[in-house]
Amino acid sequence: MPEGSLYPTNTPEDAAQDRLQRRLAELNRRRFTPALPDTDWDEDREALAVLEREEIAFIEARRAAVAARAAEAPTDPDGFVTWFEELDRSGPGQGDPLFPWLAARASMQEMRWFLTQEVAGEAGFEDLAALTQVRMPQQPKLEIARNYWDEMGRGNPKGMHGPLLDTLAHRLGLEPRIETTVWESLALANTMAGLAANRRYAYHSVGALGVIEQTAPGRSAMVAKGLKRLKVPAGDRHYFDLHAILDVKHSAAWNAEAIRPLVAEDPRYATAMAEGALMRLECGAACFARYRRALRLAL
Repeated sequence: MPEGSLYPTNTPEDAAQDRLQRRLAELNRRRFTPALPDTDWDEDREALAVLEREEIAFIEARRAAVAARAAEAPTDPDGFVTWFEELDRSGPGQGDPLFPWLAARASMQEMRWFLTQEVAGEAGFEDLAALTQVRMPQQPKLEIARNYWDEMGRGNPKGMHGPLLDTLAHRLGLEPRIETTVWESLALANTMAGLAANRRYAYHSVGALGVIEQTAPGRSAMVAKGLKRLKVPAGDRHYFDLHAILDVKHSAAWNAEAIRPLVAEDPRYATAMAEGALMRLECGAACFARYRRALRLAL
């Protein structure tokens, strides 16, 4: 039996979102995959325009869901950074019991299912950062560039973060496919891609990427602990070991060099970054809840 079918991935009430997220995943595949001009560009443009309208409607609905909380964020640099850092403790999805369970109790089969969902929903931090930095002010642009260079292994193919995750997926025999991925995981990737790909949400993307760096280390450490318990070799689990440490430094630098200068330049950017951060955290929280439900965890 294929591993994706071992756990329920969809229920009837999820059908509409499931269809939408698969369409948006197709949008992102088509617009980000390098290609040649060998198709009917006018027909292709019309098809993408339909999907892009759906994407904006989806993003705007996500924005509306967090707008009230985001509006409470301070709009001065010091106050906003303090508020932003507090998301690590009080933001949506923080302290979810899924991760201590993964660290201490998940079987290899359950861990493989979880990782398959995560790999399928991985949007590619380095690509999102590259899209986000376009025409940003100098100081934030430089910080995003430094982060991008770390994600790219500082020029060493063996240190590139994306292939490290691919290595783990290969060694564990994972087969991530859209068809066996819960829609919440697809929605997380589609939200991140939508923010980075549309310049109207560029500052939202800065907030969303920054909150990943800030909140990922604790979860990464617990996944790494679970993989070690399951006797996955250190080289294979290096992706999670690395992010448990490196993202702490990335977060401090991102907050100081990207977020603070942007708020100092224009207080309106604070609200946009707050919305982006909360959108990303809400997507993560929905994923964690769905994973627990799919894994039949009473936590």
